[in-house]
Amino acid sequence: MEKFKLALVQMNSGNDLAANVATLARSLQEARDAGAQLIATPENTGLLGADTADTLAKAQPEATHPVLELARSFAREQGVWILIGSIHVRADAERCRNRSYLIGADGNVAAYYDKIHMFDARLPHGEYRESATFVPGERAVVAETPWGKLGMTICYDLRFAGLYRTLAHAGATMLSVPAAFTVPTGQAHWHVLLRARAIEHGSYVLAPAQVGLHANGRRTYGHSLIVAPWGEVLADAGDAGPGVVVAEIDPEAVAKAREALPSLRHDRPFEIDQK
Repeated sequence: MEKFKLALVQMNSGNDLAANVATLARSLQEARDAGAQLIATPENTGLLGADTADTLAKAQPEATHPVLELARSFAREQGVWILIGSIHVRADAERCRNRSYLIGADGNVAAYYDKIHMFDARLPHGEYRESATFVPGERAVVAETPWGKLGMTICYDLRFAGLYRTLAHAGATMLSVPAAFTVPTGQAHWHVLLRARAIEHGSYVLAPAQVGLHANGRRTYGHSLIVAPWGEVLADAGDAGPGVVVAEIDPEAVAKAREALPSLRHDRPFEIDQK
């Protein structure tokens, strides 16, 4: 497979859907102008609501979601693949889905993934309860791209290593982790977990992120990362603000890493002996 250019869009999404869509349009064009053939955006691309009620009130049906409409149109016109990290798609009157979309260069949805693991956590800096707003997903997703298979995940999924092992065994050579990590957890865990997922599976990791202060008073960590299969950080957007980072991806690097350390071939069944 040929090398290609990957761009990550780092955003500071607020609770104004139209404003976020306008920002996304400019960012997609910036990424394309930089030569990107695959562009990835963060979790909550379309909206980061002020609270649960705000999020639910502004969640859109999939068929008419303006972020999806923009991404599909841009992909078709520019001949580029786009990963929308996630948007909020109305599920029912009480909750929505945190859904990631992979859009092909023809403008069609190639795959979608609903975030499986809900961020329900009580941390020193605040309490979070995603399950109050979102319906959790129930299926792992590996999607075909021109450059190999992409395993799709979202944010808090990063802490569940077994999911990534499953994706890698299903053929994924790239792993997407669009996110809106908090600053304290990002400082402590973001880089080390993303590099670990890349190293453990000999896979590229693409992790576009939210950054800065949002309408709900939450601060996100930024540092959108592209990590190579051997664990090198190829691009880091930092935490100064929104922007676009680009790196060249060599699919052959996956085969080289997995040949050097063939741990995926060394998985063995075992039993637990509890004394």
